[in-house]
Amino acid sequence: MKTTNLYAATRDHSGQRCFTPLSRLSRLTRLAFIAFATLILGLTLIILNPTRARADAPNSPMEVTQNMVNRALEIIANKSLPIKDRRRQLREAIEDEFDFSEMSRSALGYNWRNLSPDDRSQFTQLFTAFIEDAYLSKIQDYSGQRVAFNGQTSLGEGYTQINTDIVEPGKNPISVNYLLLQKDGAWKIYDVTVDAISIIANYRNQFNRVINDKGFPQLMADLRAKQQELASLLN
Repeated sequence: MKTTNLYAATRDHSGQRCFTPLSRLSRLTRLAFIAFATLILGLTLIILNPTRARADAPNSPMEVTQNMVNRALEIIANKSLPIKDRRRQLREAIEDEFDFSEMSRSALGYNWRNLSPDDRSQFTQLFTAFIEDAYLSKIQDYSGQRVAFNGQTSLGEGYTQINTDIVEPGKNPISVNYLLLQKDGAWKIYDVTVDAISIIANYRNQFNRVINDKGFPQLMADLRAKQQELASLLN
């Protein structure tokens, strides 16, 4: 089956955003996405002000992020486990911290309201598996980058952003920020930006283009083929 390329948002030499097939990303862009995967999975050393950490209320956005990172570090540090088992444990560690339902709805934009409940459910399951597998496949690329937590920015009632930088000696920091919403008393991550580029907006541009040109079934076929390819690599 012929599938549609998935693209990554990048910037050209003038600083303008453009979209490049993932298979043809430059080394710098690949590093940026590896850094994003690193942060998602918590494969980092944290630079965090202890006083600020103690001042955060229980279940604050900062605490949610910090706890996920600490748990992931415990898993990745356990070299006695095969990488397949570490990936499984990391998946379990991160999946409760993300609002994949909100991420799925946002990734489809205006097309979401045209889907049946069954189509929405199937897309959410497939998109969740795709996102997880895409970044679990990057575990072996971690090479000791650090993350500087730079506080948080309010985005309105019930919404906030955790500001961080990926730090690597001899290179410019990469800005990677978490966007969280409060739902049922808990803070959940619903998007992540890399160098001010939203990963969900990136997918939304691609998904809507496929739906508009070829229909929702074709998007599901393309996404399923890509996810199965990633899953086979992980296994």
